[in-house]
Amino acid sequence: MARTRITFLKPFTTHVFNPLARRFAGWLPWFGILSYPGRTSGKTYRTPLNVFRHGDTYVVALTYGSDVDWVKNVIAAGGADLRTRGRDVRLVEPELFTDPSRRLMPLPVRIVLRLDAVNEFLRMRIA
Repeated sequence: MARTRITFLKPFTTHVFNPLARRFAGWLPWFGILSYPGRTSGKTYRTPLNVFRHGDTYVVALTYGSDVDWVKNVIAAGGADLRTRGRDVRLVEPELFTDPSRRLMPLPVRIVLRLDAVNEFLRMRIA
């Protein structure tokens, strides 16, 4: 797993930002709430994140790398449900990939991801 420059923020994001973001992330462009089951518990988790649509897929920049629980859970489940812009979408076929050019991201996001050394992404197809 490649560490990013912002990995140190993960505890703050998990315990402070995410609970707040769950209130608005399902309604805004470039945001969403991903719902998926835990690998061992089966409990449903809801993770707010930045998502970007490309045709019949959505792409997520893995700002803390691919070795995080939510990514492992989504891959183990074979997909997840996404709420974005007030709509619910079923996503399947999770695929991890690396892209140092960050070409699938909008320009402002691409710049921030480059500064944070983010090269890993998760792509899922709309079911």
